[in-house]
Amino acid sequence: MFSVSKILAVVVTIAISTLACASPQELWVCADHNNLPYSNDRQEGFENKIAQLLAQDLGRKLQYVWWPSSPMFASKIFKRGACDIIMGVPSKAYDLAEPTQPYYSSTFVFVSRRDRKLEIHSFDDPILRNIRIAVPVVDDGATPAEQELAQRGIVRNVVGYTPFGDLSKDSQPAELIAAVARSDVDVAIAWGPLAGYFAQRSSVPLKLTPICAPTEPRSLPQRFSISVGVRHGEDELRQQIDAELTHRHAEIRALLESYGIPLVEPDSSPEACK
Repeated sequence: MFSVSKILAVVVTIAISTLACASPQELWVCADHNNLPYSNDRQEGFENKIAQLLAQDLGRKLQYVWWPSSPMFASKIFKRGACDIIMGVPSKAYDLAEPTQPYYSSTFVFVSRRDRKLEIHSFDDPILRNIRIAVPVVDDGATPAEQELAQRGIVRNVVGYTPFGDLSKDSQPAELIAAVARSDVDVAIAWGPLAGYFAQRSSVPLKLTPICAPTEPRSLPQRFSISVGVRHGEDELRQQIDAELTHRHAEIRALLESYGIPLVEPDSSPEACK
């Protein structure tokens, strides 16, 4: 069985060797081969579609470096110059790449079965202490949801689902939402694009509720703007992509809505729960 470190070494070697022979007329994108709704190697994700628009507008041929979508892989591969851009990076406080202007903003949501009729709007809702809660688990520290729950002493009834662990599974991130549909858990806390896409395709009707502003003053944000990441120093490419994101704004928004993604205005504050 291949270890993660061996896979990483192989991917880095192939990617850097490939880019070294790249033509200036090509646009190389680092993306996960199996991470819907964002991307896959059949180019069915919304980030695949946006990358196609950018390459087309820039007059370049779209090429991919496929990798497992994990922060560890991102830091190793992108920093070594394996591709020109990386889709789906935070618009603020991101050291790995220089973000363009945002191409969408979304929010973390509570996901529950509609037939359960659960009314959950914030981390302060008392019901969260008495139901099973699914949260995503990542390899670079606790998510905002995990930290918010832990601050309130909500730990024993929390179940973690990793989006990165099993590379052989098709669309493993869907497991977080599928757990709600199967009633393995009562509610999941998920990033809007993932929740919206898989809820839209669920045979069991699911309810998405944007997370309201927490009452704790030290609470973490739940809404984020997302950009294209360009290597530091590639100012011309970043400016070109900014121009195309502006030009394609309406088309990109319609694409995101077709994937079921809950959109919010950039830098907007979530409504406080009453």
